[in-house]
Amino acid sequence: MEIKIIRVDYSNTKQASDLLMLLNEYAEDPMGGDAPLSAFSKENLIEQLKKRPFVFSLICYVDGEPAAFTNCVEGFSTFKCKPLINIHDFAVSRRYRGYQLSQKLLAEIETIALEMGCCKVTLEVLEGNEVAKQAYIKFGFIAYELDPQAGKAMFWEKPLP
Repeated sequence: MEIKIIRVDYSNTKQASDLLMLLNEYAEDPMGGDAPLSAFSKENLIEQLKKRPFVFSLICYVDGEPAAFTNCVEGFSTFKCKPLINIHDFAVSRRYRGYQLSQKLLAEIETIALEMGCCKVTLEVLEGNEVAKQAYIKFGFIAYELDPQAGKAMFWEKPLP
């Protein structure tokens, strides 16, 4: 089994198509929202990603087939005065689970983050996504807290119209 991880070139039609296919599969999964991407997202996402130099995507191919992906966004830690990488999307296709692809993708993200001089890599995970949580823990992620008395950080959102 040949495993290859590439940084997506959004101008490459095949890579862009593979990214959209994997992202849509993730969106349709219960841990990704249980609904396909909107037509608007499918039609516009790649062009919007091209405009954002602080975003990068990786695809893991197994024997030439798209098997896993991540979309990452560069952020900035004001406390550390250094960049950070936030893993915005991360998924392994159902048919390729169990091959440790998550660990390989996380290692590649960490390599990129270190090359960029980042102080940390962050992500969000659903409380009920035990498989993903175990993969992240195995790689060394921990729940974020400044002071145990104040509790762990929570991820909140306010949808806008």
